[in-house]
Amino acid sequence: MEVSVLNRKGEETGKKVTLNEAIFGIEPNDHAIYLDVKQYMANQRQGTAKTKERSELSGSTRKLGRQKGGGGARRGDINSPVLVGGARVFGPQPREYCFKLNKKVKQLARKSALTYKAQENAILVVEDFTFEAPKTKDFIALTENLKVADKKVLLVLSNVDKNLYLSARNLKSAKVMSAALINTYNVLDAGVLVFTESALEQVNVI
Repeated sequence: MEVSVLNRKGEETGKKVTLNEAIFGIEPNDHAIYLDVKQYMANQRQGTAKTKERSELSGSTRKLGRQKGGGGARRGDINSPVLVGGARVFGPQPREYCFKLNKKVKQLARKSALTYKAQENAILVVEDFTFEAPKTKDFIALTENLKVADKKVLLVLSNVDKNLYLSARNLKSAKVMSAALINTYNVLDAGVLVFTESALEQVNVI
């Protein structure tokens, strides 16, 4: 599959690049995508939710009532879970939500996501460029020139570019990242992928 290379003004430069069929033209595997996205979302969880159990409360351990004849359950001390202000039974405890996923499964998921974008014609390639200074209005102008201002844009660069990153940081509908860091979730979350020429060369050999 060939894609025309555009400049920052959205004009064709006359050059074309070929998308690697082994990456952008495979048979997509939806289950691999599901597993990779599930792992990504799990890795974002802090896992710091915590409630106090009965032994962790500072209330008195004195038995409130006698064992029998009170007309109710044997509640024990004031820390009992059946009383207001008491402990919580089987409440959340700090835990790690991350889980292992095989490297080849993650690669298959990423290739499947890139294939879906290629099938949707949601991939653009632009000449390598940078901004002289961080300016959000320059990034907005770029998306307007490329006719993707109404979509969620993922700009993929070959290396970290601080000026481009800062220019897009305040935009909810735009994200900038390097080719080495793109993952299944970010690819699927974007409405259109915009690669620089050098970034596409890196992705074409993943």
